[in-house]
Amino acid sequence: MSNQKETILIVDDNVDTVELLRKRLISEGYNTIEAYDGEEALKKVYETFPDLIILDVMMPKMNGYEVCQRLKNDESTKFIPVIMLTAKADVESKVKGLDIGADDYVPKPFDYRELSARIRSLLVKKATSQKAIEEERTEAIRKLIDSLSHEIRNPIVTLVGFARKVYDNLPPGNPNKPYLTVVLQEAERLENLLKEIVKLKMIAIGFMEYVAPVKIIEEVLEEFEQEVEDKSIEVETEFQSVSKLYIDKEHFKIVLRNIIRNAIDSMDKSEKRLLKISVEQQENSLEIRISDTGEGIPKEFIKKIFEPFFTSKIYGPGLGLTVALTIVQYYRGFISVESEVGKGTTISIRFPYS
Repeated sequence: MSNQKETILIVDDNVDTVELLRKRLISEGYNTIEAYDGEEALKKVYETFPDLIILDVMMPKMNGYEVCQRLKNDESTKFIPVIMLTAKADVESKVKGLDIGADDYVPKPFDYRELSARIRSLLVKKATSQKAIEEERTEAIRKLIDSLSHEIRNPIVTLVGFARKVYDNLPPGNPNKPYLTVVLQEAERLENLLKEIVKLKMIAIGFMEYVAPVKIIEEVLEEFEQEVEDKSIEVETEFQSVSKLYIDKEHFKIVLRNIIRNAIDSMDKSEKRLLKISVEQQENSLEIRISDTGEGIPKEFIKKIFEPFFTSKIYGPGLGLTVALTIVQYYRGFISVESEVGKGTTISIRFPYS
């Protein structure tokens, strides 16, 4: 498990029970969230995606059985461990809870030491399972990317080699030269796409650490410093003081780099060229807004720009935005887009802190 505190959602309509568990869990180093009925519990789960849920059975609006069943039937929440609490100690109630997917079952009144041990056990089990799944997924992605890279690179090398040889052997003014020029340009584009595919490996390999968002943004902006100067692009920043983010630094840079890259490219034909980046902290999330004064995106294309190899008059085919979205979603964040044709685009990225 990482050094980041695990978050436990306590769900019980008894205020005294919630307060007791909250104080005990905080004293053991956990973060806690509280809910007092089934409907509120589901809302809190999808807002925060806790690491574990302590769930009472008998509650108003929606009982614990139904809450548990809904969570276990949802792919996005089914791996969150659920410990069910109930005043019923009979076997039938326990079997029902386990049948619908509860990971453990503790009857009231409970001994907190026993509950604490069960919490630790489930969190370790969850971390171990997640690590195994991530390692398996990482290896599968590596093999797929290596295979694709090899299969695509060989024909490109052959294509470029023969096209270049024919081009060089043609006399000046030959009518076939423009066609070969296009072939060489397209081959170069394929090579660039291949490089983007190889970068996908970065998503599967990460080193988590606490990073200063503003410092990372400044480092990425430095990479574009010469190009921004050459294209007479004005850069405006508005950085508020924000907490450190627990993330892989290179993943974070890839997201910023790919979105800024598209923002710069979109302003090639603009008279006014302004790249604006703002950073602020909103409750439990970090929000980064990257705005440009480029051509803008037609409404019907906004959702499509994150599709692999989508192309339009504004964005050429590639994987830049697809990779950015994939990384943000991996960290349970989201991306939103606002755009107006002829005026520009703003892409907002939000990463949760917990």
